[in-house]
Amino acid sequence: MKIEKAKQLTSRKFKRMTGVSRRTFELMVELVKASEQNKKKSGRRPKLIIEDQVLMVIQYWREYRTYYHIGLDWGLSESAVCRIVYKIENILIKSRKFSLPGKKELCLMSSEEDLVVMDVMESPIERPQRGQKRFFSGKQGEHTLKTQVVIHQKTSQIICLGHGKGRIHDFRLFKTSGVRFGELLKVIADKGYQGINKIHQLSETPIKKTKGGRLMKEQKKYNREINRLRITIEHVNRRLKIFNILDYRYRNRHRRFGLRSNLIAGIYNHELAI
Repeated sequence: MKIEKAKQLTSRKFKRMTGVSRRTFELMVELVKASEQNKKKSGRRPKLIIEDQVLMVIQYWREYRTYYHIGLDWGLSESAVCRIVYKIENILIKSRKFSLPGKKELCLMSSEEDLVVMDVMESPIERPQRGQKRFFSGKQGEHTLKTQVVIHQKTSQIICLGHGKGRIHDFRLFKTSGVRFGELLKVIADKGYQGINKIHQLSETPIKKTKGGRLMKEQKKYNREINRLRITIEHVNRRLKIFNILDYRYRNRHRRFGLRSNLIAGIYNHELAI
């Protein structure tokens, strides 16, 4: 669907198709137009106008079809679709309009009212030709890329992301990601972060049942209270995976996965603010 037909859709149907609102889409188009105007050299006239280029890239994230099938719909070659996708992604990243607050923001958050929730999201990938063990996740039973998501519990805003290979444990990913918290900042995580309270005292995780043992009623009640606060990040993960590029089997080069996940997370934050 090109932009001419997309304009005829209602706001609800437009967001259902693309995953973003019209205001966010218009901002993305403005950023790309501004970048194109600042070019010193003008090349051959593109087949698609900027609005169609941005729409095609969003549909690529949303549906995650192959370049070949997208090219058939838009009348482009696979290489042309790939170039447009890379170009639009680079422009949006360099604009910093969709940047995340970052790890430094966690050190500045020192209010006792602030509450941070942390979890790891996994995205399946194709089986690597080399180093398969490094990407194999025993939890998922397949090769994956891990994304550590840190959010503000009240606002559901994503503060920062961290990335790792499927084999790495969630707690080790936290230690290697360089994430540090303010002294008065309370942190909640799942059972994969057992031992985090040794690094940050104001952190809580559900009580893990011992092998062959049972949890007491007070322990079960405590776990339910923790999970009520943790459910927010599960909703955020679901919102991110609306873009199938983070949910389906990732076929592209792994080095660009972090850029795309940060960009989509920034777009999610922008959607919260409007």
